[in-house]
Amino acid sequence: MRPMLASKGTHVPTGSEWSHEVKWDGVRILGDVVPGSDGRARLLTRNGNDASLAWPDVHTSPLGDRDVLVDGEIIGLNDAGLPDFGVLQERMHVRSATSAARLAQRIPATYMVFDLLRLDGHDLSGRPLSERQEMLAKLELDGSWQVPAAYDDGAMLFDATLQQGLEGIVSKRLASRYVFDARTPHWVKLAHRHRYSFVVAGWRPQEGTSDRLASVLVGEPTPDGLLYRGRVGSGIGGAACRLLSELVKPHEVAESPFADQVPAVDAKGTHWVEPRVVVDVDAHSRPPVTRLRQPSFVGVRSDIGPEDLL
Repeated sequence: MRPMLASKGTHVPTGSEWSHEVKWDGVRILGDVVPGSDGRARLLTRNGNDASLAWPDVHTSPLGDRDVLVDGEIIGLNDAGLPDFGVLQERMHVRSATSAARLAQRIPATYMVFDLLRLDGHDLSGRPLSERQEMLAKLELDGSWQVPAAYDDGAMLFDATLQQGLEGIVSKRLASRYVFDARTPHWVKLAHRHRYSFVVAGWRPQEGTSDRLASVLVGEPTPDGLLYRGRVGSGIGGAACRLLSELVKPHEVAESPFADQVPAVDAKGTHWVEPRVVVDVDAHSRPPVTRLRQPSFVGVRSDIGPEDLL
């Protein structure tokens, strides 16, 4: 059992047949509760895996053991009070109940429930979204399970989420049915991308080669030193590859210039370089950035140096 997915959109749909929601930067989860379960939900990822162990703070349904299947997003807040996929990284891969409980205390989560697919033994997936929304609202979920608002003005919501530093919006056709494990044109996602300037401090070669630059490791200058923000490979085509190679390869050093630890998966095979070159990167990550999400190389900033980013 896998959730229905939205298609990428190029503009906000308009008209009374559409409803619009905040696009949450979290972990997509189906919550399945059956009678006799003491209200313990089976939490399924978008790949159909059981992730119940990782989320003890949202594992129990506020409806007790009432039969229900819901769709939603588990979110955690960063230091700026915004939903941030990055803060959930530790929790997503936990393998023991003890560790999960400890992390839940330090990184609390909330289940943002935006769809109702089964209730009291009745399959609701074939009903229009408008009916499912009405039935979901009547459940009056509270505590660790919350029902986010839906709006009829998509343009307003798109602008508001951009100003607030949220990830974007999802527009849904009110007449749409729910089709499991399918990507639908009746749900449209529009994500905000944000542009940042970072310093290159390492590069990695293309697989199977030793000298063709495929990605760069970037960092943010801070009073505490250069802090690692992620690896960027998307957007580095032939011309960008040649330019970056010319700029960074002459300045290779033996050790990592980063003040913090670079994850082993990123550090493996990396050539470290002096942090001289500034590049612009587009990403879904919102400020303040701790780790870039879906970054894409934009270009080299020849007009500024690392000292200008402090």
